[in-house]
Amino acid sequence: MPNALVSLRHATRPAGRALRRVWRAVWRMALALALAAALGDGIVRDVTLRDHVVTLAQDVLFDYLSWEIDALWVKARQELLGVHPYLDEETRRQRTIAYFDALREARALEHAIEAIYTDPAEPDPAVASATLTARRDRLRTALAVDQPLVESVIEGQVAAALVGAGFGTLGQVLPPVSMHFTQVPTLLVVSPRDRIEMVVDVSLDPLTIAQRETLEGAVEGALNVSSLVVPLGGVGLYPSMIVETDTLARAFEVTAHEWAHHYLMAFPLGLEYTLRPETRIINETVATFFGRAVAQQVMARFYPDQPAPQYPSFLAAAETTGPDAPAAFDFGRALNETRATVDAMLARGEIEAAEAYMEQQRRLFVAQGYPLRKLNQAYFAFYGGYQGEPGAGGADPTGPAVEELLALSPGLDNWLRQMRTITTRAELLDALDAARNPS
Repeated sequence: MPNALVSLRHATRPAGRALRRVWRAVWRMALALALAAALGDGIVRDVTLRDHVVTLAQDVLFDYLSWEIDALWVKARQELLGVHPYLDEETRRQRTIAYFDALREARALEHAIEAIYTDPAEPDPAVASATLTARRDRLRTALAVDQPLVESVIEGQVAAALVGAGFGTLGQVLPPVSMHFTQVPTLLVVSPRDRIEMVVDVSLDPLTIAQRETLEGAVEGALNVSSLVVPLGGVGLYPSMIVETDTLARAFEVTAHEWAHHYLMAFPLGLEYTLRPETRIINETVATFFGRAVAQQVMARFYPDQPAPQYPSFLAAAETTGPDAPAAFDFGRALNETRATVDAMLARGEIEAAEAYMEQQRRLFVAQGYPLRKLNQAYFAFYGGYQGEPGAGGADPTGPAVEELLALSPGLDNWLRQMRTITTRAELLDALDAARNPS
């Protein structure tokens, strides 16, 4: 009888794994459809302005539907036919490390090839770079074969960290973690000139620097606004769009960041994302700190021999701002002061003076080794929405409050469950005051 029971257990294990994989595939499909139905273009205050922007950018608008169909097909094959569930943890770990090592080599080769093509003294760059190109192509072919496996490993390790942090239900994470490496779209951000606010954002195909400059000039010239085309690290579709990165911790960070967006969709902080600028800022800041915390947990648990991620901090910055603080140039602090100064100038109606001041500061940052292409109202409207460190947020208390609440929370799960109901700065500051002064 015991032998029969053992045989039954072994027989049912593959069936159980298959059912779980089908269940995850169903969840992915359901959430993807929900996201496609709810997908908007961010905060839109002026429909007429948006229509004008879309018209100017119509030739380079990103096709989300085609991407989603392709990604769902890739993930379905990965879920139902992948070998990831049958590999032991050490094999998964080593395959993932090898993938990122190869990706770093491929990207280094691409930079070297680009340098050859941009060298005016090189008479025949195709010949000069032929050996490098062949090596790059072989690496890229191998990477394409390994990518589905590595994506499955990343999903599984992030999910394991989430279960360990208290987000599991019967050992499963809902929604399931799902991500796909891709060349993510760029984002055209539009702000009024008289204030800093992201009033329109439109997803575009990946654009060259020259294409970005041309489009920004057309938008600003036609509509008298501030604009900027920015790169994205990820997009919260389902599966998540994750930009190709050759840093292991960064892959975990962005995957967890986008999972936080999926999770928050069922709660006020996600449902009200597009209703107020401050809600979007809180949402993105929460996802930023969440992604970092999960990345640290994954790296400590599965890759303790790899470099641990180090992140900037409002709390650490506050400890170094006294009279004994180092005199070296601090980009975050300087950018923060620039934002606060610009806000004050715009509040006084000094638009042209504020724009001249931002250009002056941009040149200062470039001279200090921070190559900002543009520094304008749209720049602050976008980057001020991700307040994971001192910088583009200026005097906005959102980032410091979110980080301090995390530090005061008994756990990551408790913190996110608290944050998911907070949609305004007033509620955020009230929650922080209560955490500082428990009754």
